[in-house]
Amino acid sequence: MRRRVTVCEMRDDGPGFAADFEALAAHVRAANSDLVLLPELPFSPWPFARRDVDEGVWDEAIASHERWLARVGASRELGDAVVLGSMPTREGGERRNRAFVAEPGEAVKRAHTKYYLPDEPGFWEASWYARGEGQFELVHTRGVAVGFSICTEIWFMERGRQYGKAGAHVLACPRATEKATVEEWLTGARVAAITSGAFVLSSNHWTLPGAEADLGGVGYVVAPSGAVLGRTSREQPFLTVDIDLSEAEAAKQGYPLYVRD
Repeated sequence: MRRRVTVCEMRDDGPGFAADFEALAAHVRAANSDLVLLPELPFSPWPFARRDVDEGVWDEAIASHERWLARVGASRELGDAVVLGSMPTREGGERRNRAFVAEPGEAVKRAHTKYYLPDEPGFWEASWYARGEGQFELVHTRGVAVGFSICTEIWFMERGRQYGKAGAHVLACPRATEKATVEEWLTGARVAAITSGAFVLSSNHWTLPGAEADLGGVGYVVAPSGAVLGRTSREQPFLTVDIDLSEAEAAKQGYPLYVRD
């Protein structure tokens, strides 16, 4: 019932990300990780710092994610690990932000579509793309029940409870969040872990000073009890932790999960 999970913080620019990815791949292979969580929309620079939608930027972001995911699937650079994250899509004429599960040797699985969208300086997401259908459903991979809470969604605790009631072992929270609010987001993740009775995994972008969106890095793993099992830093941008799925299952029988709605 144990799984080895990896979270990270990665540079938001193209060349920096590519170098970080190679280092991450080496870390994941050495650690023999089962699951790896990447930041939100990892394979292209963060596009939502500007409010005006640029269709060319969106299309290139889609193409970049497709290229990288094909590379991940074909090369096995990350060993036998399953890779989690989110990607830009076009669906029914709408731009969307959809979670993905990339298992080695398999077609990329599309999962939950981001539903709760911020719209403010640096994060003009509702201006850029449409919200999802509001379906918060588990994905099963390697015997792990994963619920996606993409960035802002971690704050909607009723969704975490919904995932917990459905039997989630892990809440995957790929992020693009500011340096100034790192500790607030960690607090949210701790509450979400307790609310869902699941492990919360979160990874983030980081940007150099002067960027339009001052993304602050710091990935972390939080236990169902709310205990922080570890966090990344510039000096140690990758974190691998062993988690016991039975701990998440036991948490479903305790407070506050046992309390009736």
